[in-house]
Amino acid sequence: MALWSEMQAAPKTGELMGDSTGEQFGEIVRDYAPKPGVSWRFGRPNYARVNKTYFENRTKKHPEGSLESVVSMVVKNWEVDSHHVLKPSDWKTMNIDNFKISVNGGPKASAQTMADVGPYVALLGDIPNIFYASQNTFASTNKIFSEVFPEGFAWECLEVYQGPPKVTFKWRHFGKFTGKWVAPDGTEYKGTGEMVNVEGICIATVDDNLMIDELEIYYNPLDQILPMLKGAKTAAPAPAAGGYLGMCQSPAVNRDVTG
Repeated sequence: MALWSEMQAAPKTGELMGDSTGEQFGEIVRDYAPKPGVSWRFGRPNYARVNKTYFENRTKKHPEGSLESVVSMVVKNWEVDSHHVLKPSDWKTMNIDNFKISVNGGPKASAQTMADVGPYVALLGDIPNIFYASQNTFASTNKIFSEVFPEGFAWECLEVYQGPPKVTFKWRHFGKFTGKWVAPDGTEYKGTGEMVNVEGICIATVDDNLMIDELEIYYNPLDQILPMLKGAKTAAPAPAAGGYLGMCQSPAVNRDVTG
């Protein structure tokens, strides 16, 4: 995840920043090359911060050419597409006409739906009184989690259980909660410095060129959210007439699904 504040000041087109590859740490972990003229959703991402978090806190270093290293590269490149490339027609890691993504056996969202709502909304869902994905947008969730994890929220492949075409692997998402978390009722929780660890399983259906047709993800979303409630909290200010914006009844995005 590249940081919201940095992207806002970045150009909307062009190649990834050079330090996004990981080369400065002695290892290429992301080799994404955008299509000519690509439009970045929020600004050109720079992965320097999240790479630092990744290299300093990963638990596995896989041999070059191993299934784990290949999966890691594919997923990190997929993250560039799904988070940062504006138009699905410019995505390079997915077969967008067939692509589907689901969480814990739930409804399957299309490429266009994911482009509309964003991965955080698609993958976290609604957690009553804690986080309402349906009341957030692609932009708001990127801003929220950039503020939670100002040093980046990194990802690593832990182990591959089965190779293509149905690649089954265990993964870990991790980052230090050094920022702030604002709950739907406006209560603000100060970062504890704790390393937040989220682990799960993914079944990725790919073609002969490792283009992704489907992602079936299994994990507990509470593993990402509950650690943030441990921070020192500041009570929300008194709500204006009409209540908190975060608790409105109408979802911000219409989450149509396929399949």
